[in-house]
Amino acid sequence: MKTITITTEYITLGQFLKLADCISTGGEVKFFVKETEILVNDEPENRRGRKLYPKDRISVPGCGSFVVDRR
Repeated sequence: MKTITITTEYITLGQFLKLADCISTGGEVKFFVKETEILVNDEPENRRGRKLYPKDRISVPGCGSFVVDRR
């Protein structure tokens, strides 16, 4: 499980996917989230604006498993 460190209170799922290198541009987020079964804390999630907080666990098929941490 990889750790993604943020410096803010939260990060949106769309920003997270770019930071985690699951997508290369922000324009891909809408389609990627609709076509990929992303799990946030073991629950399916398809909202690119979903707020992710420290200790949230994200699983992205083909990209990996992550946990959010705060610096």
